[in-house]
Amino acid sequence: MSTPQRTIFFKEHQKLNAKIVEFGGWEMPIQYPNGILSEHMATRSSCGIFDVSHMGRLFFQGSDTVAFLQRVLTNDASVLEVGESQYTLIQNDTGGAIDDAYLYRFKTDEYLLVVNASNREKDILHLTEYMKEYSDVSMTDRTNKIAMFSLQGPLSEVIIGKTISDGELPKPKRNSLGFVFIEGEEVLLARTGYTGEPLCFELFIKNENACKIWRLLIENGATPVGLGARDTLRLEAGLPLYGHELGADREGNEIPIFASKLSKFGVSFSESKGDFLGKEALTQQRIARKKILERDFAFENALPKTIVPLTMIDKGIARKGYRVFSKKKLIGHITSGTSVPYKLSYSDEGDNEVRMRSIALALLDSSVRAGDIVKVEIRKKTCSAVVVTGHINSQRPPYVKVITNT
Repeated sequence: MSTPQRTIFFKEHQKLNAKIVEFGGWEMPIQYPNGILSEHMATRSSCGIFDVSHMGRLFFQGSDTVAFLQRVLTNDASVLEVGESQYTLIQNDTGGAIDDAYLYRFKTDEYLLVVNASNREKDILHLTEYMKEYSDVSMTDRTNKIAMFSLQGPLSEVIIGKTISDGELPKPKRNSLGFVFIEGEEVLLARTGYTGEPLCFELFIKNENACKIWRLLIENGATPVGLGARDTLRLEAGLPLYGHELGADREGNEIPIFASKLSKFGVSFSESKGDFLGKEALTQQRIARKKILERDFAFENALPKTIVPLTMIDKGIARKGYRVFSKKKLIGHITSGTSVPYKLSYSDEGDNEVRMRSIALALLDSSVRAGDIVKVEIRKKTCSAVVVTGHINSQRPPYVKVITNT
């Protein structure tokens, strides 16, 4: 059994009295002394800072790089201009996800692919195998040389703006990239994140310069947030997590990529992609997804189940693996579930009382639709839940809007 790795921020977490756990082969903070609920609310109301240096950072160069990425990733890498990024997936030939990832183009001749920590070695082996088909493409793993951390929340732009000594923030459009200097150190800056926050940034910086900037951002008002609140935030935003909504289901069956509605943003069928890996299977999934939305189940075999958000009506917390029924028929399982705090208004105006709600994502029969009432089996009791369109709306920056659903 290998010893877990530590990010460059490990001692910073210790100084902040974080509770450390093993995650994806790394020792990471799951929460700080004020707790997960406090960290969740701090991100939604002001600004959270997250250590995400455990994630893999793979850099690609060479004249065949774009052709290679078009083959092994689901999105259209050819449309990325310098200063842009995109959500994408690493797919297999049957339309399942080996991993989901983010592709960044900070420089003309270089692409950065950020992958999940627990999948990094598997991803590298997979990508290396397909690189053999191309004469001029190289992959460099800089996970242990370049730090990565994230600022998320309505005050993130203000807080990072205070620290910049030179350069300008990327244009106010999601997935935009830029270069800035903080304390004289160059920082690669992306308007990306994994919380559903409309104002969000991810920062890439050399390890030797990372901790002083981490401390500076905290001094300027950012709240340290651990993996626990990172998970409740992404679940509230309805974002998939590999090993839950992507990968394999409870029975070990492959979950089709298009089971997640976010995949429509991460899969391209443009002519420029050519014959990419898994194209035929993904095409059938896309057709099935469209037909299912039209209540036509002729292509249901390509997409028998889809991921949907649920809000519990009865008391109880739905957890991963719990069975879900409709009229006593087993229709699927919970893939992620928890209880999250929320306020009806995160701004200074309106109702600021903190409430709790039990929410989940579930892999259910494709015939299920928003508004349906289902039953979740919780400790041998059946509890009612409603299928919803989502839990928050991120379209009104700087604050997310809560969707109460019930």
